[in-house]
Amino acid sequence: MNAPSRKRAIPGTVIFDGDQARIGYALNKMCFSFNSADCREAFQRDEEAYMDKYGLNDAQRQGIRNRNVLELIAAGGHPYYLAKFAGIFKLDMQDIGAQQTGMTKEAFQAKLIAAGE
Repeated sequence: MNAPSRKRAIPGTVIFDGDQARIGYALNKMCFSFNSADCREAFQRDEEAYMDKYGLNDAQRQGIRNRNVLELIAAGGHPYYLAKFAGIFKLDMQDIGAQQTGMTKEAFQAKLIAAGE
């Protein structure tokens, strides 16, 4: 007999589990398509039509429009696939770190520099 499944709560963290995978299936499928240069170009030509093609829900669409990786994680996005989305817009780890801390990129960079001294 299997032990009952318990979700572990980590404050401020979205656990990517089976439920999140189901919620994010369309989003992750769309982001996987960005492996293809043709798909990246099609997305950039008409983001709304591209999101329609994959059937993204409202929260996923808003995260895409906001270029906000944290919103997309909350909407079921897997970090591996979201990296493909972030790459289209030249978002790097410092951009994402700034989103996570609620800072501007410049403030986040200054914090990193100050921590190194």
